[in-house]
Formats: sequence, C-alpha cells, structure tokens
Amino acid sequence: MVDAPTNTGTRVGLVLPTLAAAQFVMLLDSSVMNVAIATVAKDVGTTVTGIQTAITLYTLVMAMFMVTGGKLGSMFGRKRIFMIGCIVYGVGSLTTALAPNLPILVLGWSFLEGIGAAMILPAVVALVAANVPVEGRPRAFGLVMGAGAIAVAVGPLIGGFATTYFSWRWVFVGEVVVVVLVVLLARRMEEPPLADRVPLDAIGATLLSIGLGLAVYGILRSSEWGWVIPRPGGPSVFGVSPTICLIVLGGLTVWAFFEWEAHLIAQGREPLVRPSIFRYQEMNAGLTMFFVQYLVQAGVFFTIPLFLSVALGLSALETGVRILPLSIALLAGAVGIPKFFPRASPRLVVRLGVLAMLAGTLVLILALDPEAAAAIVTVPLLLIGLGIGAFASQLGAVTVSAVPDKLTGEVGGLQNTATNLGAAIGTALAGSILIAALTTSFLTSVTENPDIPPSVKDQASVQLAAGIPFMSDADLKAALDEVGVPPDVAAEAIEANDQARVDGLRSALSVLALIALSGLFLARAIPTTPKSTPER
Repeated sequence: MVDAPTNTGTRVGLVLPTLAAAQFVMLLDSSVMNVAIATVAKDVGTTVTGIQTAITLYTLVMAMFMVTGGKLGSMFGRKRIFMIGCIVYGVGSLTTALAPNLPILVLGWSFLEGIGAAMILPAVVALVAANVPVEGRPRAFGLVMGAGAIAVAVGPLIGGFATTYFSWRWVFVGEVVVVVLVVLLARRMEEPPLADRVPLDAIGATLLSIGLGLAVYGILRSSEWGWVIPRPGGPSVFGVSPTICLIVLGGLTVWAFFEWEAHLIAQGREPLVRPSIFRYQEMNAGLTMFFVQYLVQAGVFFTIPLFLSVALGLSALETGVRILPLSIALLAGAVGIPKFFPRASPRLVVRLGVLAMLAGTLVLILALDPEAAAAIVTVPLLLIGLGIGAFASQLGAVTVSAVPDKLTGEVGGLQNTATNLGAAIGTALAGSILIAALTTSFLTSVTENPDIPPSVKDQASVQLAAGIPFMSDADLKAALDEVGVPPDVAAEAIEANDQARVDGLRSALSVLALIALSGLFLARAIPTTPKSTPER
C-alpha cells in the first residue's frame, strides 16, 4: 500500500512527458514549414499556393478523421490505437523527408501524417484521464495542451534553423526519431477501460469526413475559383463558383451525418457521435473557442511568415527569430497563468486572451506598410502569443471537465476536430482573401498608372484576373525580365506589387480580427470557476 502513490507518481512522471511529446510533434507540422514555404516550394517544384494546399490538407485530414480515430480508440483500446497512429505518422514523416515532388509531399505530410495524428490526438485525452489522478488532471491537461501550443509557436524557429543550416527535410527525420521514442515509452502507460465493442459507424464516418472535406476544400480553392462569381477562366456550376456549391454541399452532408446518428440511436445502435453529448454547454463553449483560437492562429502563422520571408526577403532562420516573441509570450501564458493564478475565472482568462489576440492583430494591420521593417511584428506577436497562451491554459480542462470520464474519448475527438478544422479553415481563408485582395489591388494599380502602356494593361487584366501569386520583388523582376518587359514598366509593376502585398496581408488580417472579436461573445458559456472534477 505504501508503494502505490510512489508507483503512480513515477508512472505520471513518465506518461505526461510522453503524451506531451506526442502532442508537440503532431502540432509541430502545422507551423514548422511556414517560415520555409518559398524554399520548400522551389525544392519540390511547386508554388506558395501548392505548399498552402499541403498545410491546409494536413489539418483538414486530421479534422475529417479525428472523430473516427477517437471511436477506434474506444473500440480497440486507446493505447493500441495511439501506438498504431504513431507508426503511421512516422511512416508519413519519413515519406515527407524523402519527397521529390508535391504529390509525394502531400501523400506523406498531408495524408499519412494527418491520419496518424487523427488516431493519436483523441487517445491523448483519454490516456491522460486514465493515468493521472482526478486532482492532478487540470495541470496535466494544461501541460499537454501547452506542449501543442508551444509546438505551434517554436515550429517556425525550428523550421528556420533547419532550413538555413541543413535542410527542411531534417525536421521530418527528427520527427521520426521522436515518434520511435514515444512508441517505446508508451508501453508503460495504463490502458483506459474498454467499452463494449460495437461495429464502427462507417456510414457516419464517411458522411462526416466528406462533409468537412467538401466545405474546407471549397474555401481552399476560392482564391482560384472565386467565392460566388466565377473568376475569369475558372470553372462554374450553373453560372456560380464551385466554391459556394462545395461549402453548401458540405454543410448539407454534415447535417445528413447528424440525422443519421439520430437514426442509429433510435434503432438502438451505436453512433459515431452521440448528439446528446452536445447538451453539455460548457463543453460546447470550449470547442467553439478552440475553433476560433486555431482559426485565427493558423491564419496569423500563414500571413506573418509570408510578410517576413517574401515581402522583406528574410531567411527562414531570420523569420523564425522574428516570430520568437510569440513563442515566449505563449509559454508565459500557458504555464504562468495556471501556476500563479490557479483559481482565476476561465471565462475571464479566455476573454482577456481574445482581447490580446485582437489587439495584436489590429496593431499589425496598422503597422503594415510597403516600407515597414521586420521590427513591426514584435509587439503584435507578443500580444497574440499571450492570447494564445491564455487559451491554452484553460480550454483543455474546460472541455474535458464538463463531461463524465466515460465520454473523455469522444470529447478528445471533438476537441481535436474543432482545432484542426479551425486551423484548416484559417489557413485556407487567410490565403484566399490574401490572394484575392492582392490581385484586385495590383490590377487596380496597373490600370490606373498612366506610365504603363495600354497594351500591357490589357494583357495584365486578361492573364492575371484569375489570381496573382504572392511573390517577392526579385522573383517578379526575374519573371518580367524573362518576357522582355521594359525596365521602366517593370519598375512600376514592382512598386504596384509592393503595395498589393500589403493590401492582401491587411485584408486577410482584418478578417481574422473580426473572427477573433466574435470570441468575446462566444466565450459567454465558458465557466467562471475552474473545475478539478467533471460534472456527472
């Protein structure tokens, strides 16, 4: 009897770092390559939009299969599915490290790693609950969730260092090594009790995956297709853009999923997700705020590195260093708030986090200028990082503490679906708005410039109406020189591109600011007092 607490403490001391390491690696991929987008694009023979697609698809695949991954854990064992997911993820990381082109990169990074993460992340929540005493769970969830948030923050620094001094490919080799260590250490973890094994709701899983996939893919392609009115030369469906069609079709498919789940319950069969779980209002609020946080966070992590690396021409490492203030502030918030303010109101902390993110985004919008230096991002990133840290310190415990222990697996799947769906939409939405605004601004500047010949204006309006890539002055000058554009006209085009980049970035960040603002209202159902035990 004397040894029990010691054994428990030893197990917890081993399990928490193991699960935190898994969480860190899974979420590292959502930011680690953002500082090296241009380098990776050239290395695999694609464009910035191609790498944006890979980043979006990684988080989208996780969102599509996260609930299914959580259900597989409840059927076959969280620990077993966790370890299988690690193996799949490791294979994906190795494939990505060796990828010679974009399709192989997408296969390894977006699909294999995404599917592996969808098996791992839901299991993490249940494994924490199974291996940590009730009174220590808020701190444990804060540590594990904080590890994921820190991964998002330090990812640019790790990616920048590897890309500058070695190769971006070594990041994925390092992930393989970490995953192997996690698998070896995971054998010491306690397996949560298994529920009665029931058949997987394959129809429900298919409907949910297709619904989420269609909606996010529509947003991703909106910069090329247009939102409602088709872009010149782009596809159309009965005169409207496929984007809105896919979003509506995706929404209808998700509605059909919930109808199917209700049908299964009425027949006494096991659903993929019990609609009744959404009766826990505090859980719903936590999931909603997770969605808002990761949407804004992913959008910021896509736009700011583009400003630093493409507009200002910083190296991958210099870009990572410039993003370091966000990492420091995030760590301070995620670790410091629970430590120094353990009884703070979760609702108040989350709302203060929203205000910090909103303030940082607005300051950045006002500071952006074609002549701006890299230093303008420091204060905004400190504010945004502090806001993300405030979220990370509260939301994991809020969602899990709102439901009985037996539902922690389902909550884990829903929680990670919300975060990855938010990240996928954030990257896709920011990229779409950025390219659309950039294109409009550039073509307007060219059309209204009296120093540019009418023939060049007409050619630009026809060839560039479908969308202009986000490119540096050097790359634009090389492209113009290649087609024989006169130097004086090229100089005017480069000046227009400078302003267009800023207009695109401001537009994307403005939409992100509005979404962050909505968090003040959506956080109303977050509890006002912290909980150490779940409601029954």
